[in-house]
Amino acid sequence: MQRMILINSPFFFSEERIKSVSDWAREFGNDQPLSLEIGCGTGHFIVELARRNPQRNYLAIDIFNRGCDKTCRKLHDEGLSNVRVARAEARQFLSQHLAPGSLSEIFINCPDPWPKKRHRRRRLVNAEFLPLLRYALRPEGALYFASDVQDYAQDVAALLDDTTCFARAREAAVVEELPDYPRSKYMERFLERGEPIYFVHFRRRPQAAAQVEPPRVQPGFRLHWCAGGP
Repeated sequence: MQRMILINSPFFFSEERIKSVSDWAREFGNDQPLSLEIGCGTGHFIVELARRNPQRNYLAIDIFNRGCDKTCRKLHDEGLSNVRVARAEARQFLSQHLAPGSLSEIFINCPDPWPKKRHRRRRLVNAEFLPLLRYALRPEGALYFASDVQDYAQDVAALLDDTTCFARAREAAVVEELPDYPRSKYMERFLERGEPIYFVHFRRRPQAAAQVEPPRVQPGFRLHWCAGGP
């Protein structure tokens, strides 16, 4: 359970407001490249990214209302207008509120690692999640994944290596440094203690199927694809 905060920011999209969106370019008022951060937390990462790249548009989603509120407040403080924030579950948002091939980048920073082996099936990024990433990313679109848990990063890299739709953007599947990559507040906490962050950087292959039918999401967010695989 979470205490719901009323968010009045014009940059915030409630669950109801999201349903009315048919074209994100219209919501931004331009057709700049669109990127998505899944799990924006309190907004440190996405605010810095948007500040550095005013020529891009950004969507930032989080399931926690308080994080969305803090992110919106930071955007107002920085005077940024190229970010829209939504309270949304990642699988539902990707499958229901984005057109195929609409994203140039996806960022997933330090999602819940579910460290116990019996709980790892609950991890967000798994084999069932990859088709959603392929669906939303345009050809050559970039996928960035970061985790403070090494085996999670290694598992994600192995999944991506095993697909025909993604290719490494770097020689190594997992690295401990990405130059100029903004740091979230959570990342900074680990780095200050001398603990590494593990990064995975892949791209959607240009020859991957250009069009796939939208996924059907059933209760529990179990995804059932009409055609193709990851």
